[in-house]
Amino acid sequence: MKTISLATGKVHDSNVQSVKESQVVILNHTSISKWVVYKVEHSQQWGYTYHMVSLSEPRFNTATTFTSWREKFGIGWYFDDENPEFMDAFEVAILRQQAQQKADTRAEEQRKEKERREQVKTIGRERLNDLIPANAQAVIIACEREDDSDPYTDYYAASTVRRVILGFSTHTKNNFQEMRNLAGNFEETAYLTEKNEEHEHRENYSGGHGYYLGESKYRGWIIEKARIYDRERFIEEYAYTAGDEANIRIKTAPKTAETTPTAKPITGDYTIVDYSEKAIAIFGDTKAIKDQLSALGGRFNMYLTLNGKRCAGWIFQKSKEDDLRKLVSLN
Repeated sequence: MKTISLATGKVHDSNVQSVKESQVVILNHTSISKWVVYKVEHSQQWGYTYHMVSLSEPRFNTATTFTSWREKFGIGWYFDDENPEFMDAFEVAILRQQAQQKADTRAEEQRKEKERREQVKTIGRERLNDLIPANAQAVIIACEREDDSDPYTDYYAASTVRRVILGFSTHTKNNFQEMRNLAGNFEETAYLTEKNEEHEHRENYSGGHGYYLGESKYRGWIIEKARIYDRERFIEEYAYTAGDEANIRIKTAPKTAETTPTAKPITGDYTIVDYSEKAIAIFGDTKAIKDQLSALGGRFNMYLTLNGKRCAGWIFQKSKEDDLRKLVSLN
């Protein structure tokens, strides 16, 4: 296979062997480093492939073409064709062994980290399944941003290093007051509860950073709203976040003696139905017990349906069914 260097215009033929095993070669990148070739492979499709190990640290690399050091031009792999340098095969074998041990250690660390993350995500999935209200359409999250910009090259970017779930919303409309109401759930964003127009960013245009509350999109904490398009996909995306209890800052109304279900259930004309696979609903004259229903995690909805007709009622997660039936006694 022949390639042409865009920098020099020189043609490189990968079917022509340029260096040998145990030969020292040079990588010219941000700095100059030396490597030694420990294996040379050839295939009809790709030509020669050179496997190398670093002389300065135990790690591997590969290359397909080399250029004479006399023709050095920028970043690339080079070799000295005038005074080629070779290493003893035993020394090369030691370097290769050290690099393999480091690679194996790194692979084991990655395996353990992947296993740890999956354990955390398993906890997070279960937690979110119980946490997300049946009528939730969006989530309000606090994001810690880290500046990755490089002003010297006019490169501006930031990455999210932590996410905290502040609450859920029953609508998808962006609303700064809604964000401020939840900002106090987390100490790092509590200062955003005070109205400050300088913290309100409306960048819903091409190239903008979106709709968010905070001082800067590049550093520190911001609050934004994310739409829940699909419940299962949302749970998978936020499973690792929810796996750490410190990342859940949702305040719920405390139960009081008046709202806590007792051994004497409330009687009334109520109907409890399986509203969906993961939700139940209660219909009837619920006005008198609305505080108790809310304390159980219920959400009132004017637009539910019962027996094919629109009917106001309260909707709950399926896991709340036992608590709901303990609260009310059906006539």
